[in-house]
Amino acid sequence: MKKTVQTVPKITLRQLAVFVSVYQTGSTSLASEALHLSQSAVSSALTELEARLQMPLFERVGRRLNQHPNAHPVYVQAQALLSQSLTLEQYHQYQAGQIHIGASTTIGNYVLPPLLAQLYKALPDANVDMYIANTQEVIHEVEQLNIDIALVEGMPRPTDVKAIEQQEWRTDTLVIFAKYDSKWLTDWAEYSADEQCYKLTVTQLATLPLLVREAGSGTRQIIDEQLLKHLPDVEVVMAIQQSEAIKNMVSADIGLGCLSQHVIEAELTAQKLVQVKVTGIDLSRTWWLVWHKARHKSPIWQAFIDIIQE
Repeated sequence: MKKTVQTVPKITLRQLAVFVSVYQTGSTSLASEALHLSQSAVSSALTELEARLQMPLFERVGRRLNQHPNAHPVYVQAQALLSQSLTLEQYHQYQAGQIHIGASTTIGNYVLPPLLAQLYKALPDANVDMYIANTQEVIHEVEQLNIDIALVEGMPRPTDVKAIEQQEWRTDTLVIFAKYDSKWLTDWAEYSADEQCYKLTVTQLATLPLLVREAGSGTRQIIDEQLLKHLPDVEVVMAIQQSEAIKNMVSADIGLGCLSQHVIEAELTAQKLVQVKVTGIDLSRTWWLVWHKARHKSPIWQAFIDIIQE
């Protein structure tokens, strides 16, 4: 006949907290007040701990509790364990308030800041870590689980499509632009005062120097797919990693540029730059939200999603 082994419940943090409080206060009544528990719950937890340790921790003399010699070494270890559990809890709270956000360059520099301001307003203690790079570099960080959520301009092209979740976020439009009094336009291009822009044909644009973003950026992806394919003979002066550099070079009248409307909005309003519309060319694009399916969706993750989808 198989012998039944009676198991004793494992030690719990609650039992240790009760023991420490009784040890410090000297009574179950004072411990119950400190822990906001009933006196019977305190006595029960203490008895369970002694049963689990198979040793007495206090000697009962009437209603008094005297510390047993076993009590002090157990107290030291219990204090250490409770301290470690508190550290773990604080770490969890810190992690729950932390989010790693990735963004491609245009979004990170021009669109994300006001969204982060809303996040900080909703969660003042939020701990945000930012990574801004071109689209493919950001997607790589998502794949490596270094980023919780990414906002990118180009079509995500992950190495492992089964591991990456992507969702359409917003629509953006790229704008071809030039210096307001550019030598490349003022002598012959048609200017529309009503629309405050120059108008060119594809053939005319192909004769002008063009400054573009580098390969791998979301902006360059759209330029390749929706603009340069119509301009096989266009003179691309150089590929540049920073949108601000392209703006400055166009302002110096080195050539025409092509960037998101968000990047040049202020300069167009101030008439330092001017839009150039090209017949038959549509430069609208979709922005994407991207995250790894294995990434934990914390409360701050969901709060950020709610903000950017408003």
